[in-house]
Amino acid sequence: MAGDNVMSEVDGVKVHSNNVDVTSWRPLSLTFVEYPKGDLVGYVLAWYSLLPIFILVGFGTLIVFRRDLHTMFYLCGILLNEVSNWILKHSIQELRPHQRGCLTTEFGMPSSHAQFMWFFSTYLSFCLFIRFHHNNTWLDNAWKYATCTGSILITACVCYSRVYLQYHTYSQVCWGAVIGVILGSIWFLIVNVVITPVFPALASCGLGELLLIRDTSLIPNILWFEYTSARTEARSRQRKLVSRKTQ
Repeated sequence: MAGDNVMSEVDGVKVHSNNVDVTSWRPLSLTFVEYPKGDLVGYVLAWYSLLPIFILVGFGTLIVFRRDLHTMFYLCGILLNEVSNWILKHSIQELRPHQRGCLTTEFGMPSSHAQFMWFFSTYLSFCLFIRFHHNNTWLDNAWKYATCTGSILITACVCYSRVYLQYHTYSQVCWGAVIGVILGSIWFLIVNVVITPVFPALASCGLGELLLIRDTSLIPNILWFEYTSARTEARSRQRKLVSRKTQ
């Protein structure tokens, strides 16, 4: 215990010291990413490894300010995906290729980063091409393809970063990607076939109204709807304000 006399051995020599704190400390590996010193590519890829955290923060922000049910269940799917990854890792118990001080007790099969990002990209792609079907113009299709392609490229960078930084093998990353795609597809099917029909009841219940929960699943273009609604309301209020001033 801290505060007791401790006999320690340094370079083969026993050292007697008083009031030495021998508590074992471990860093939280969620944000602990190492890269080779002086390696610019490793530095950039280390930041890519933090993208899942940034995505989770983005989801939290969206839910707080938009209160949309589909966004909430998108996040629920991501969290369930992480739970499944934890179960798989501790069932398979395959070690990482390069053990670091804070990761000696963690397993690497399948890669949680790869599974997370491919779940996210798969679900997003289905949303873009199945749920968002308000128009079929070349401009509408162009931004869908651009968003989907960008998401896949970023996901590939995150996966490569885990191999480059020696946190996972190619096999661990590939299996994480396969599982992420499968679970993302299954969860999209569950949400759109089973859960979405219940959205109106969830939004209109007492708790839903109290928390200002919204169901936008029947609105084909939510951005255009919100833009036109806000513009119409602003013009209506402006006319009322002018009318009051002229009276």
